[in-house]
Parts: sequence; structure tokens; C-alpha cells
Amino acid sequence: MIALATPIYLLWISARIEAVGTKFRSGTMQDTLQKLRSIANDATLSPAQKARYLSLEAENMLAYPPLDAETQSALDERVICDMYEGHAPYKPRYVLPDYSVVLQNGSEYLELPVPGTLDEAINTLMIAYHHVPSVTGMPVYIGRLDELLLPFCEGVSDETLYDKLRLFWRYLDRTLPDAFMHANIGPTDNRVARTILRIDAELKQIAPNLTLLYDSQKSGDEILAMAGKNIAECCKPHIANHPVHADAFDERGYGIVSCYNVLPLAGGASTLTRVNLKEVARRSGGEEGFFAETLPRYLELNFRLTQARIDYLFDESGFFDSFLVKEGWIDKERFTAMFGVFAMAEAVNVLQDKEGRKGRYGFDEVANALGHRISAAIAEAIEDRPLDRVWRGRALLHSQAGLSDDVEATPGVRIPYGTEPDPVSHVQALAPHHQYYDAGISEILTVDESVTNNPEALVQLCKGAFASGFREFTVNVASNDLVRVTGYMVRLSDIRKLRDQQGSRTNTTVLGAEAAEMTGILDRKPRVVGNELSPGYRQ
Repeated sequence: MIALATPIYLLWISARIEAVGTKFRSGTMQDTLQKLRSIANDATLSPAQKARYLSLEAENMLAYPPLDAETQSALDERVICDMYEGHAPYKPRYVLPDYSVVLQNGSEYLELPVPGTLDEAINTLMIAYHHVPSVTGMPVYIGRLDELLLPFCEGVSDETLYDKLRLFWRYLDRTLPDAFMHANIGPTDNRVARTILRIDAELKQIAPNLTLLYDSQKSGDEILAMAGKNIAECCKPHIANHPVHADAFDERGYGIVSCYNVLPLAGGASTLTRVNLKEVARRSGGEEGFFAETLPRYLELNFRLTQARIDYLFDESGFFDSFLVKEGWIDKERFTAMFGVFAMAEAVNVLQDKEGRKGRYGFDEVANALGHRISAAIAEAIEDRPLDRVWRGRALLHSQAGLSDDVEATPGVRIPYGTEPDPVSHVQALAPHHQYYDAGISEILTVDESVTNNPEALVQLCKGAFASGFREFTVNVASNDLVRVTGYMVRLSDIRKLRDQQGSRTNTTVLGAEAAEMTGILDRKPRVVGNELSPGYRQ
């Protein structure tokens, strides 16, 4: 019998599909076989990476969930996009287990007893992570770690806690090497959160991604200052405006995952689809036609795409019969749909040109107001359009951080790379968008290396951004090797090694290299924050 994971089996599948005349994404049978062979023979890939790529090719040989002709055409033209999640959605895109369930109850399926010590709790989490699916094949959410581990820290010295968490942090990066894997800490200031920040600055790993949930009433200035120093040191963590996020969800809470996606805890996102606003604007006759006809049309087509993928996941995949549901780690009623948008900057500039206006997005009040109007219109459309088997019956709007192959299309609602104004003007231009994007909106400010001598400037900028309505705050420091690309972490040194055909053990390095080349994302202008802070931003 042929093992299901072997390339031979994949080639057999290819032959069977060709025999019945099925057409799939890779083109002809010869092209497909060559692609499979190239993956198998690629010396820069690890065996695990080869298995991952081969499995994706096999999945995409299957028929796509049925779409009407108009939706299929929009998808083919990439006016709407499916984020390459696969032709057979057999797992949700993002899964956010409530890990407190397994820590409190153990797991019958995994034969795990209820942990009683810090070692046992960490070991339970380490095992659990390998059984949590996602679009990456690895967990995109590993929990609010301080909240999960604090109950097991009684009697544990600070030195012992540091040693154990340091080993845990190294384990995560070496065994789950994907920067979409995301940990949360906060909003309280506590010893576990502080220890994680210390370790993260020391190790400078790409994984896990990290967000501090900040609440001025609960967190205090000391841990925010520590986060500011960490950002100067290694460009982590994200800092999230916790009260704003908490208000958008319910008492069970939320988690921040992947590159920057905010989703219901104990649920997740069944799928993420997105609309290329630039392409929508190009197909409109002008601003009036854009809002009255073109935008509503493509929003509706994206809703149809979303529903088709959700229907397959719920009706065909059998995913929600898994132990994750049966043991209460997740609740199928808490899965939402992420409705993404990107290329806002290009869309606004296209419409400005069609209307004979010279102002550019990010710099002109009329252009910026047009962008805010587009966000408001999309949010209203989402509220008016119900979806089946979606948390609260509506999708969640997301400012999507881009794909590595996006060309001349700026991620989400960001200002085009290399043109950004000073940080204060930057924040002021984008802040009005943030109210609409419950499922996450990530902006990356790039600052000069001098900020390493003045991390307080980052703290003040963060407070000012939050006071202006920002949902999250993220900074790249120009001199750091570890930087954010679209929302996840990469090392510039790893990108250089990849370009020298040395490969990378980290899955996201490839994406980072592609993004750097295709989008110019690393060309963002570094700014001297301390010299540009407005007194009005000081609290």
C-alpha cells in the first residue's frame, strides 16, 4: 500500500485527475508533474517544507467550491481574492483555542492529565500546539500566555521562571518556525509578561510573534516603557489598544493572531477573502459610479466567495466533528468570516485622477477623506449583508496586510512605501480608518535608529496614536536585523541567505523575501521620532 504522504501518491492523484479531464490551477499535467518534481528536488527546502508544498499542490488539484460565473470571473481577475487557502477548505484559516480548557481539564483525546505544576502546564501547551490547525499548518495563536501560566507560578522563583520560559521560547521558534504563530500578553503588568518581554529581547527570534494588550487603566506605564525598549531592541511587540478591541467582542474575549488579525477566542476565522480596491476603482467611471455601482458589485461578489468557502468547511470537511469541538477548546458558533480590503491608497489616487484632483492619499485632506468614506461604505455594506454560519451573522472587516506577490498594491489602508510623512502626520491620516476594522488593521511606522537612545519617544507616540483612535501600534527600527514585513517578523540576514540559495528553516522567510522584492516594503522611510513628536500628543 502506498503511504498517503509520499510524493508517489501525489503523482498518482495527478494522473487520475488528468485521466478524467479535470482542469486545475497548475495548468497541464506535464507542468504539474514538473512542479511536483521541482519541489521534491529543491535542495533549499527541508523535508517538512517539501511535504507542506506537496500537500498544497495535491489539495489544489481538487475542484474548487462551486461559484457562479460572475464570482468566478472576479476571482480569476483577482479583483476579489481567496488568499490561496486551498481548493478544499478542510480546516478554518485561523483557529483560536481557549487553552485554559485543556489546562483545567486535560485532554482525553491527547491523553493529557490536568497539569499541576508549571512544567506540566508548559508541556501540555507544547503538545496542544501540534494539534491546532490553521492555514499555515501551524498554530497562529498560542494563547494569552501570562494569563494561562500565572496560576502555575506560585512558589516558582523569578530565576526559575526565567529559565523555564526561555527554554519554552526557544522550543517554539525551533519546532514551529513560522512567524504567523502569535502570543499575547497583558493587559495586566505581571511577572510572566515581564519575563517574556525580557526573553524576547534577548533571543530576537522571528517566532513567536507577540502582542502586548495595553489598557491605561490596568497596564501601567512601566510595562509600556518595557515594551518600548523591546521595540527599539527587536521591533517586537505589537501594542494593542485593549479597551477598543474588547468593546468589539464579548465577555469570552478575543485573541490577536498571525500578522495582525483580531478574532473571537474559542473560535476563529473560517476564511479570509479580500477585495482589491485599486482594481475596483479602475473599473469605475469616477467617484460617483464607484460608490453607487462598482464597489457594491464587487463587495457582493466577495460575500458570495466567502459563503461558498464557509459552506464547504461546515458541510463537507467534517472539521467541526473534531476533538477540539468535543472537548470545548473551540465552539463552531464562534467562527467568523474575515472580509479583507487592500490597495486603498491606489484606489483613492485612481479616483482622484478620474476626478481631476491632484492630491495624494496620506498627504491631502480631500484624498484622505475619500479613503475614510470608502472604509465607512464597506463597513456599512458588511453590516447590511448577513452570512450563514458566521459569528453574530456578519463578517468582520479587516485591513489586510498584503500578499508577497501583490504588485503596485499597498497593503490594507496603509500609505505607499517610501512616501510616508512624519509619524504624527502618518497617525493623523490613518486614525479615522481604525474605527471600522474590528478584525484588525496593522500599520507599521519605520523610525530612525536613534530611537534606541530614546525609547520614551515610542511610548509617547503610542499613547498619542491610541488617543487618536488607533487599534494597534507597530514600529520598525531602521537599524534592526529583525523587522516586520507585512505584519510578521523576518530577519534581513535570513533574506540575504535565502537569496544566496542557502534556504531557510523558517517558513515565512520566503514570503518576506518575496514581499521585499515585489512591493518594496523595506523601502519605508526611517523617521527621527523624538524630534517630530507634537506636544499635543503628550498625555
